[in-house]
Amino acid sequence: MAGGAGGLTRRELLGAGLGSIAAKTPAAVGEPWYKRVYRWGQTNITERDPERYDVEWWRRQWKRTHVQAVIINAGGIVAYYPSKYPLHYRARFLGGRDLFGELTEAAHRDGIYVMARMDSSRADEEFYRAHPDWFARDRQGNPYRAGDRYLACINSPYYEEWIPSLLREIIERAQPDGFTDNSWAGPGRESICYCERCALKFRAATGMELPTRVDWDDTAYRRWILWSYARRIEIWELNNRTTRSAGGRDCIWSGMVSGSLAGMAASLRDLREIGRRAAILMVDHQRREDELGFQQNAEVGKRVHEVMGWDKLAPESMAMYQNHPGYFRVASKHPAEARLWMIAGIAGGLQPWWHYVGAWHEDRRMYRTPEPVMKWVKENEEYLVNREPVAAVGLVWSQRNTDFFGRDEADERVEAPYYGWVHALVRARIAYLPVHADDIARGVGRLSVLILPNVGALTEGQCEAVRAFVRAGGGVVATGVTSLYDEWGDARADYALADLFGVRLDAPAPRLPGRREPRPVGARGRPAPQHTYLRLHPELRALVDGPRSGDEPAPQGVRHPVLRGFEDTDLIPYGAILLPHRVEPGASVLLTYVPPFPTYPPEFAWMRTARTDIPGLVVSERGGSRVIFLPAELDRLYFHYRLPDHGDLLANAARWCASENVPLEIQGPGLLDCHLYRQERRLILHIVNLTNPAAWRAPAEEYIRAGPLKVTVRLPAGLAPGSARARVAGGNLRFVLKQGRVGFEVPEVRDHEMVVIE
Repeated sequence: MAGGAGGLTRRELLGAGLGSIAAKTPAAVGEPWYKRVYRWGQTNITERDPERYDVEWWRRQWKRTHVQAVIINAGGIVAYYPSKYPLHYRARFLGGRDLFGELTEAAHRDGIYVMARMDSSRADEEFYRAHPDWFARDRQGNPYRAGDRYLACINSPYYEEWIPSLLREIIERAQPDGFTDNSWAGPGRESICYCERCALKFRAATGMELPTRVDWDDTAYRRWILWSYARRIEIWELNNRTTRSAGGRDCIWSGMVSGSLAGMAASLRDLREIGRRAAILMVDHQRREDELGFQQNAEVGKRVHEVMGWDKLAPESMAMYQNHPGYFRVASKHPAEARLWMIAGIAGGLQPWWHYVGAWHEDRRMYRTPEPVMKWVKENEEYLVNREPVAAVGLVWSQRNTDFFGRDEADERVEAPYYGWVHALVRARIAYLPVHADDIARGVGRLSVLILPNVGALTEGQCEAVRAFVRAGGGVVATGVTSLYDEWGDARADYALADLFGVRLDAPAPRLPGRREPRPVGARGRPAPQHTYLRLHPELRALVDGPRSGDEPAPQGVRHPVLRGFEDTDLIPYGAILLPHRVEPGASVLLTYVPPFPTYPPEFAWMRTARTDIPGLVVSERGGSRVIFLPAELDRLYFHYRLPDHGDLLANAARWCASENVPLEIQGPGLLDCHLYRQERRLILHIVNLTNPAAWRAPAEEYIRAGPLKVTVRLPAGLAPGSARARVAGGNLRFVLKQGRVGFEVPEVRDHEMVVIE
């Protein structure tokens, strides 16, 4: 039997193998296994591998990389064991081998937990012919296909009966400790299923016929989106009932999630609802995108923990093969690229999970890549889990906003402004947390400021939560058309939060298109910028050396702190169009709009209209709270063009609205992603060095050292530290305590430093 040897049961083997580890880990004795494993590995088995899988070599690799759990292919689209079900397609080269059983037994002998990897999404021609009514169909009645496989309908017995039967069979044969699945959610948003079963179920649930096409203005399509989300949650709960019933309370099922919010929306997986149910969240997010940088991985870690809790674990699949650009499945990723991606995720709260495609490679460089990171994580695991983040800024997001405001342009309307803020905050070394719009109330007393980056679609309840946050003393920065649309993306007559913003829209709200519309693009596929500017107030150029025209206005007052650093200019580039607004009494306008004028030929590049009263940035104070409304889309534009003026203004806005109440300050050269955490008796600071010629274009090939860095951290009440230790470079750092803060210098950071203050 795959689970025992020498008279010991599988669970006794695991207890013996992990006893020494468990004694040293932060998890309490008696906690379920999925709360005690911090290092993962996966060899994604190909059909060819059963002929050449060197089990003993991989056991040595598990040991070298200190893994506590492995993910092993079991079944679904391909079976790696001799299933009793004739329709369960076996790997082409499996023969009579039970590869899944062999590997599971080997892992258990080594004291390593096993998650059986499934792919529950499609089947081959033979299966389709046997059960044609189990598969998704388009409006013409044709089955949806992916390559030579047929996509199963999410409402069919394929998910209700077939997959549960496979889960039970795998448990009976090999007793894995849990299951994961990277294709568990069925066809995506682009593939409405028109089979008879879906039509009947949708009609019973909504009283409507299935939508005939993708149209965000169609009530039936809107209801279909929410109905589809709910069905995926039903599948999540069904699979967990199945595995726990067959394998025991701790035999959990956890479907993988994406690191991309737009990707989660497109695959109809609700991250917040999944996170609230997950015992452990498996994150399938193997690489960065050029414009998102390594900091994207830390962002993913913080986002998933904020919805699931920081007391749970979130391993992430981290590819050791070259997967940018495109996928080179059997070639090694450069170690610097792989390492920085791993470190960024670990700093953001993810657990490392090395990932290979195939069990045999001619390029053997990739085998060495994860070992030093995994070794460091093992040595420092007590500082990497069971901790709470410390931050002043909350960056608000909502998957419903991604769907119904972002619609077919979510990359531009939702993700670009959000990640524009991420990049600006990272550049300014301002620690932040992603905050779901339904969890804003949790930020009261925890965060100093909420940032709403063009969150167009907000419910009335979410708007009231923002108001309550302000009434409790918190600040708010809102950009673009935040709150101008309801939860369905329908335009309101005015901003729902106009009472906070201090402005009223002085024109009809733009109607969102029901379907994708073409848009002009510039270089590298980015939106083509407008030749527009923002004027700073009061104008100060009369006081600054430069040529005189004779019409310079006399300075009127002093500049607001949000405009700090812009004393020598009255104008900054903008790049978009602004709608007219009416400013309410008590609010102050710091930026106004300069409309487009020609850029070419140069002789005609002069302002036709030098001034308007259209506001680009409005500030107000309400009791002890500070509010900024930024109709100018500086966050979206900063994402695309990285203009330093835009980044500086965003950082200034965040600091001012937080009443300068930021817990961490770092001075010194470099692009650094900084994360601060608290445990009961200590603070833990991660500094990830992103200073790199490949910061915005993979792959990274080297490290550019940053430093020295002067660090100041605000101490929580009751913490009087006696040491500050560098856990990467090693050694104690000299520190100074002053006015409730601790200050120290980090001489240099190669790729990463973690300082423990206790």
